[in-house]
Amino acid sequence: MSLSRRTAARSVRMLGVTAASAALALSASGTALACDITEFSAAAACDGTKGVITVTDKDATHVPAVVTVFLENNGADLRQVGKEQTVTGSKKGVAVSFAEDWEPNAEYRVHVVAVKGKKTLVDADITPNVTTPSKACAADDTSIPTTTPSSTPSSTPSSTPSSSSPQTAAPPAGTATPSPSPSDSSGDTAAPPAPASNAPSPAAQESNLAETGANSNTGLIVGIAAVLVVVGGGAVFFGMRRRGASHR
Repeated sequence: MSLSRRTAARSVRMLGVTAASAALALSASGTALACDITEFSAAAACDGTKGVITVTDKDATHVPAVVTVFLENNGADLRQVGKEQTVTGSKKGVAVSFAEDWEPNAEYRVHVVAVKGKKTLVDADITPNVTTPSKACAADDTSIPTTTPSSTPSSTPSSTPSSSSPQTAAPPAGTATPSPSPSDSSGDTAAPPAPASNAPSPAAQESNLAETGANSNTGLIVGIAAVLVVVGGGAVFFGMRRRGASHR
């Protein structure tokens, strides 16, 4: 074989190896850029006081994907959460949220379907399933509490008089109390004034007592004097009897 033929064959082989390497590289890059379930993630969170299930798509090829969320119960679908949503991902990530008043420690299954042309790229669940936190979303503290009227009767005693102890209600302030008018049917006339009495008035008695000293110690002095008079009289009487006996 001449030198030219040998050189040409070597060149062809080198071109074949280069083409094969390029094909492998393009195939690997295409596989790396294809939409995959690993580019999807899901989590349970709180949007204010409401719960949500958030799904994030980080597919850099921008293939639209349909996301559906199910509430699980012992490994079976209990119900679908809302409606399915379509998301077109990006390298930074695009998120969609499903409003759900989830309970603590609940489990949700997230299913993703991505189709490009007539080829289905993704038809799988995000693993593992989403488990909600052990604490529910906080209640709204800014709500105005509703005041419910109490059915308990008031402890203030009623102003209505009891039948066992009737009382006359006082007339309201500023109301003139009518004076009782004499009855025309009674036929009674006004009582005549009482006749003047000759008995001294209490004022006169108090005046006489004041003049005689009834309110002073005069009574005590008079009593002591009476006792002394009685004692003196007795002494005189016994003295006269003794003197008469001695003369006999």
